[in-house]
Amino acid sequence: MKLYNTRTRKIEALKPLKDNLIRIYSCGPTVYDRAHIGNLSSFIFVDTLRRTLDIAGFSVKHAMNITDVDDKTIRRSHEQYPAQNPRSALEKLTNKYTAAFQADMQAVGNDMDSLTLLRATDPRALEAMQQLILKLHEQGFAYTADDGVYFSIEAYRKSGKTYGQLLELSPNSTSRARIQNDEYDKASLHDFALWKKQKDGEPAWEFSLGGHDLTGRPGWHIECSAMSRLLLGQPFDIHTGGIDLVFPHHENEIAQSTADETNPLLATVFAHNEHILVDGKKMAKSAHNFYTLQDITKRGYDPLAFRLLVLQAHYRSQIHFSWENMEAAQHRLNDLQAIADLRHQPQISEMPGELNHLFKTTRQEIYDAMLDDLNSPLALTSLNKLFNYLAGIATPGVEGRYSEGILTFLDNVFGLQLSNRPDISNPQKQAIVTRQKARVAKDWKKSDELREQIKQQGIGLRDTPHGAVWHRL
Repeated sequence: MKLYNTRTRKIEALKPLKDNLIRIYSCGPTVYDRAHIGNLSSFIFVDTLRRTLDIAGFSVKHAMNITDVDDKTIRRSHEQYPAQNPRSALEKLTNKYTAAFQADMQAVGNDMDSLTLLRATDPRALEAMQQLILKLHEQGFAYTADDGVYFSIEAYRKSGKTYGQLLELSPNSTSRARIQNDEYDKASLHDFALWKKQKDGEPAWEFSLGGHDLTGRPGWHIECSAMSRLLLGQPFDIHTGGIDLVFPHHENEIAQSTADETNPLLATVFAHNEHILVDGKKMAKSAHNFYTLQDITKRGYDPLAFRLLVLQAHYRSQIHFSWENMEAAQHRLNDLQAIADLRHQPQISEMPGELNHLFKTTRQEIYDAMLDDLNSPLALTSLNKLFNYLAGIATPGVEGRYSEGILTFLDNVFGLQLSNRPDISNPQKQAIVTRQKARVAKDWKKSDELREQIKQQGIGLRDTPHGAVWHRL
């Protein structure tokens, strides 16, 4: 399998560091609100990556953090639960939005059973962060200030390591606006907080360094370094995230993770997905141009249609979101689901030989496309050829006659849940049979009445040489 590596700026064949195991770490959500669909597209990308690694024959271990303490979560917890103590308010807020995040992930077809989640405030995570900070301080890569502990970029560079593994650093890419979210008492613009001392009204955890009481909370970057090391070891195989995380987040992760190591690598491969754009601009809460999954479902769209919209673009290409594009994705999903539902319908006596061949070639084309840097648009083009053929002949029972299980394979790749769609009810099936008998008897009035009754139950009919083929409206 080949994947574009941000670290080397080229597409490379994946080579596991340990036997056949691929270890993936993904930067997860900050749970102070519902994730917007730009965030969800990043998680759809990595879920698709994991699925592709599975079909390629690799064993996969996938971990993701939940950022449940930072400036945003603290501020929102004060707003929503002003009467509660800071720790309780923070926990209540982040529990609520962690559950919402997990529900959204499942709704868009992501496999949560294959993912290990760890919250930043988990005692194991906090202990790992504090131990890493202590080690960095002991070795001269971190220093204390009045408001916390900071990582020294100068010390890191003097040690012979490169700050700028993922991009060529320039004044534009390292501007103050991109680095500084808060006013810190740091010695250099590029230095970043590892640990922040408690301010009035903030939640805090005990921590001391060099005899100084530093009761407070972790910085943003340190949690990913500590948790990836805790859950996967170091170096691991693939680090994923949105393209906006390349700098400063991932660059800072690399620095604090490798400062105390002889190996300068945090991960062999860094894989980043591009933005979703609205009116030509990056979707972001700060820009007030974002949508959530709830905005999509309120308009009647299936969350899986959004997944399909994401898959229609290559992960390294920007996605232009509009309601017109969402409508087109929904229609495309409806067509795929209608073909998938053929498996529940009476089987024909013979399977066309060309269809058997098309099943096999489509499977191979999809496999080849996905293994070539997750070329999902090309893979979906191959799927369209198969499903357009099926739509043309309306062949019922195709899944039951294909021993390798094409729908199961497609679900393993795309996550569109085509293989587990429920059958219609027995009374509905009987009504279709009764209508067919009325057609044979040329009782058109009864036939039309039954068609309308079935339609009122959300089932449409198409008459073919093989009999009536139903589809959900």
